[in-house]
Amino acid sequence: MVLSVSERTFNQEVLQSPIPVLINFEAPWCGLCRIVHPLLLQFQAECNRDIKLVKINADDNFKLSNGYRLKSLPTLILIEDGIVKQRLEGFRGREDLRQALKQIQNNYKKLTKTYQGSSLDVEYRSA
Repeated sequence: MVLSVSERTFNQEVLQSPIPVLINFEAPWCGLCRIVHPLLLQFQAECNRDIKLVKINADDNFKLSNGYRLKSLPTLILIEDGIVKQRLEGFRGREDLRQALKQIQNNYKKLTKTYQGSSLDVEYRSA
């Protein structure tokens, strides 16, 4: 299940998260949002606890939608330590999204393994 985040819970769940957060800005009327949802659930299952997946209803959270300058839905934004690291929008299809998610997943798995295998045994997020 994907955590729903609102303007009220955004700081705690996203900006202050100890792990990277992939935000899915969506809306109930968005057909493409429903199509990409199963891919995002698969991504979440494969990432385990390396990346947190949340969803934000763009219509109900206008300040966030406006603040992140959404041009289309769905829009995915990867945030780490409160900073936007990547933005995915304007998908050309499922395979386009699948490749982008795989790249994100591979980047974070490599970082986690590198730091867990160090002699200090600290997570990369605290470095």
